[in-house]
Amino acid sequence: MLRFHSLRFSSSLFAPPLPLSPVSISITKPTRLTPRMASYSTSSSSSKLLFRQLFEKESSTYTYLLADASHPEKPALLIDPVDKTVDRDLSLIQQLGLKLVYAMNTHVHADHVTGTGLIKSKVPVVKSVISKASGATADLHVEQGDKVHFGDLFLEIRATPGHTAGCITYVTGDTPDQPQPRMAFAGDALLIRGCGRTDFQGGSSEQLYKSVHSQIFTLPKDTLLYPAHDYKGFTVSTVGEELQYNPRLTKDEETFKNIMANLSLSYSKMIDIAVPANMVCGIQSKTS
Repeated sequence: MLRFHSLRFSSSLFAPPLPLSPVSISITKPTRLTPRMASYSTSSSSSKLLFRQLFEKESSTYTYLLADASHPEKPALLIDPVDKTVDRDLSLIQQLGLKLVYAMNTHVHADHVTGTGLIKSKVPVVKSVISKASGATADLHVEQGDKVHFGDLFLEIRATPGHTAGCITYVTGDTPDQPQPRMAFAGDALLIRGCGRTDFQGGSSEQLYKSVHSQIFTLPKDTLLYPAHDYKGFTVSTVGEELQYNPRLTKDEETFKNIMANLSLSYSKMIDIAVPANMVCGIQSKTS
């Protein structure tokens, strides 16, 4: 297990911490669809988890805030933050009395600039996280089987390449003290009734099909699925729903590959700006 020195959160962005023990930060190495607000909830055994789903309308990107609300320091993390909404996200974190520990990405995005670099410039103790396979700059690189701990909660890393070569899915833990039902943050690998394109950034329809079926569809059917994007107003699905209703990934592999090869999608309008910036944690020409 890789364990990092405890960090004290003293940024002026947050209220001074209580005189409690500092948060221990660590990464452990291997071992119903609705267009309205999500109606799913976790059980009482998971009441320690504070969860918010946030939205950036220009790129239709979801950012997820998770925190261990039962821990004295209330350590928190953000998944897929967007540069345009960093101030909103940090304001919410301050209002909720949380201590931001990690800013994490599911992959190197092509449709928006990640907010991780900007977050680090405002709250220097925050650590950026991305997959090792992405080749992108970050404080911490993770891979299949790693666990990212925040307080007494953790996220398991599942490698789900195919949309890009470095895509990963973050999944809440499988032990009784972790949120139930489980939650999967699949980035662009698996969307609600869809999936990410596979025609750039080292994408592969064959690889994506295998990733989703081996790493996501093997989760319990009641696992809540949270995508990085949605363009129809949906917020959450489940593994069981996508196994039954996903119009692409319910097909056999050859049919899926044929579907993906004939999507005739336009060139992503942000790719030439977003990808170079996201390869260096979202930092562009500005100094931090």
